Amino acid sequence: MQISLSDHFTYKKLLTFTMPSILMMVFTSIYNAVDGFFVSNYAGETPLAAVNLIFPLWIICSSFGFVFGAGGTAYVSKTLGEGNRKKANESFSLFIYTSIVIGIVVSILGYIFAPMVSKMLGAEGELLEQSVLYIRILFLLHPFMMLQIEFQEFCVTAEKPKLGFYVTLAGGFVNIILDALLVGYYKLGIMGAAIATDISVFIGGGVPLLYFTFKNSSLLRLCKCSLDFKALFKAITNGISELVNSISGAIVGFLYNYQLMIYIGEKGVAAFGVLMYVYFFFQSIFIGYAFGSAPLFGFNFGARKASELKNLLSKSLKLILFFSLCMFFIGAVFSSSISSLFTSYDESLFKLTKFALEICTFAFLFFGFNIFGSAFFTALSDGITSAKIAGFRSLLIEPAIIMILPKFFGKDSIWWAVVIAEVVCILVTAFYFVKKRELYLNPKPNY
Repeated sequence: MQISLSDHFTYKKLLTFTMPSILMMVFTSIYNAVDGFFVSNYAGETPLAAVNLIFPLWIICSSFGFVFGAGGTAYVSKTLGEGNRKKANESFSLFIYTSIVIGIVVSILGYIFAPMVSKMLGAEGELLEQSVLYIRILFLLHPFMMLQIEFQEFCVTAEKPKLGFYVTLAGGFVNIILDALLVGYYKLGIMGAAIATDISVFIGGGVPLLYFTFKNSSLLRLCKCSLDFKALFKAITNGISELVNSISGAIVGFLYNYQLMIYIGEKGVAAFGVLMYVYFFFQSIFIGYAFGSAPLFGFNFGARKASELKNLLSKSLKLILFFSLCMFFIGAVFSSSISSLFTSYDESLFKLTKFALEICTFAFLFFGFNIFGSAFFTALSDGITSAKIAGFRSLLIEPAIIMILPKFFGKDSIWWAVVIAEVVCILVTAFYFVKKRELYLNPKPNY
């Protein structure tokens, strides 16, 4: 069934349109977790700690992929809604070319400063060696990681959501197979995991790049473009919340690792890594839905179709509530099985991971609304509001709680930080939905 951005959406059509994006993010989270599974079970605790220590840095350096993916999608889909396809393609091309240049610069800097950054994060001895090795291999193909992130959203805007899904699926399977071979069979440890990730993102970013370079049946195609600073500025301000999300998420990861090294040690960092794999898996459903639905909101905002905006918003909130309840149930019932999958080789690490997961399961009830709320305002070209939601959650509340709670309530209280942050943030999200209701109830041109 061919679905266009301009259609009226029922629940069935909305789920059909967004499902490739949801599955795409779910598979992304799975093959990220597979890295952790093989490193943990075949390389050991220290390599797993190194992966978890460096991963937030990789997210920070990938953040411009989120900026041009989310902010660029909002700009391009709004331009398509206004009926200017030529400008939409030029802007799309500008965003892709710019991110390639940024990716190359980041790759070079990542390789040069790997030892210094690893030491700043607290790595010493074997952990330092493993961290430097992981950074340098991982950053070799960093531009393709940024492209993979961007194309996950632009494929939906181009009305080709299945393309993004199939490419991500292919990259994911390659990553899993290579993890099994390089880490499990050939015992290359963290080096094998990094090589597997590099090859998978090369597929995820390279295949769509080829597709959009040549003539195709989608709404978008790479073409010649001029350096449009206004479009770049608008995309960056639209996507500022994604930059805040990525950077703040990485900062939170650093703070967690720092506090866990102080209060618990390497086992705490390893347990936190497993927790993040699980957490991202559940979040990926909402992130995928946000990616998949954002072009719909952007297009209808550009076309000033208030009735369809309200229809999409109402259905989205009900779907998020349903999935939130399902995830809470799954997390509560299967916390032991999930923890055992990664930590069965170490009883004390298993108990610690299970304890942390049982607490963080409560956050599953809330984070879907916060993820959607931030993405919703980005899609409506209101990146500042989106950034306020994201920043309040991850730059203000969660870091403060991480640093304060253990001092007063002991080391076990650190796991409650993410739950408290999500609860507070949902109140902020609701506040902005009410305050900004005129934006989506009565959309105006050139907002």
